Amino acid sequence: MAGEDSREAQRGDEYEESSPLLKVNENDGKICSKRDAKAAPLVPPPAAEEYGWTADGLPVSHGSVIGEPIRRNQWNSGLFTCLGRNDEFCSSDLEVCLLGSVAPCVLYGTNAERLGSAPGTFSNHCLTYLGLYFIGNSLFGWNCLAPWFSYSSRSAIRRKFNLEGSFEAMNRSCGCCGGCIEDEMQREHLETTCDFVTHVLCHTCALCQEGRELRRKVLHPGFNAQSTVVVMPPIEQTMGRK
Repeated sequence: MAGEDSREAQRGDEYEESSPLLKVNENDGKICSKRDAKAAPLVPPPAAEEYGWTADGLPVSHGSVIGEPIRRNQWNSGLFTCLGRNDEFCSSDLEVCLLGSVAPCVLYGTNAERLGSAPGTFSNHCLTYLGLYFIGNSLFGWNCLAPWFSYSSRSAIRRKFNLEGSFEAMNRSCGCCGGCIEDEMQREHLETTCDFVTHVLCHTCALCQEGRELRRKVLHPGFNAQSTVVVMPPIEQTMGRK
């Protein structure tokens, strides 16, 4: 009996191996697996995202949300608009022009104070500028050292308010300098160099332009912007006689 059972088991195994249905199923499985492997799309690895740079020095993808470069804002007044504009800030523009002509150290200190608004900003910048001013005039006969110290404020204002730089304005007007720019970092280096050249060649005009821009966009740190409630005494009332 045991021999017959083993023979029947062997016959069953041979039947299973020789069954055409099982072979078809196995082939179908192989064919399906090959089709799935062919049909499965190859997902490439994520490419490194290219970043630009905002006005504040922070990386942003493609410059803006819709993939277009960020447009720069224009300065409120030109470099040689000495008396400013005829608007509600005209008196402030005249003050800036006077300070730039008589006391540029004070104008630079107030600009740095509005830009940084930290304790001691005015005195630190004003006194440092004053020392460089006297050294430059004493040794070289003109104010040639202070621009090396003050040009960074122009770059900071340009980045803070996303303003158009001198290099970008020149490229927009003539279109002859755009080919030498490879990325945003190189553009920023060129703009910083133009800020330095502007402070060296047109130092007083640059300080005045920056002062006019800051007074239109930033309140003075010492200004208390909280609203004040003024209580007026009641008007004296008299009772009339009939």
